[in-house]
Amino acid sequence: MALLQNNFPTFMQGFGYTLLSSLIALVGSMILGTAFAIMQIVPKKWVRKVGNVYVQVFRNIPLLIITFFFFLVVSKYVKMSGFMSGTIALMLYTSAFIAETVRAGILSIDGGQMEGARANGLSFAQAMQYIILPQAFRVALPSLGNQFINLVKNSSILAFVGGLDLMYQGNMIAANTFETFSTYIIVGILYLIITLPLSYYMQHLERKLKHAA
Repeated sequence: MALLQNNFPTFMQGFGYTLLSSLIALVGSMILGTAFAIMQIVPKKWVRKVGNVYVQVFRNIPLLIITFFFFLVVSKYVKMSGFMSGTIALMLYTSAFIAETVRAGILSIDGGQMEGARANGLSFAQAMQYIILPQAFRVALPSLGNQFINLVKNSSILAFVGGLDLMYQGNMIAANTFETFSTYIIVGILYLIITLPLSYYMQHLERKLKHAA
């Protein structure tokens, strides 16, 4: 296809930025999401309150608004590119959903396991790290896989703030060549190149853990 050949470097640049943003947001949202999931179930009431407020705020504000907040407001005080603004917004937004997923996984584990761990001298943090979380992640894996795939698709939000991602580059190519249909077909295929292997890997990991149980 001539369109792909003529604009291959541009498509690949967008593909690279999308992949990089997705990886950064994925790692960050897993760390934040797990931390806030634990905060929602700790014995201290004020910690639970902070965790609940964080999750409710970022779950119920549109991703576009969060992105614009960092791009238009935060960037006035901290130097921040469109790529960074979109990636941080994507990370915070996704972490709220991951927090709920991980929290549900934790709550599905028999409470007696935590009590037994504490009775044997483990702290709350140790019991959570070595006993509860490994089981919770196994339970939550299918839902986490869906969140990861949604994260990749939601990375297209970077296009609204000049994040140089795949959707942004596709918009530029479509505007310059007027080949809108073909451009977005290519963009869609490039997104599939990221999401399909991720989907198959998560399914494989789920089956592997199920057999190992």
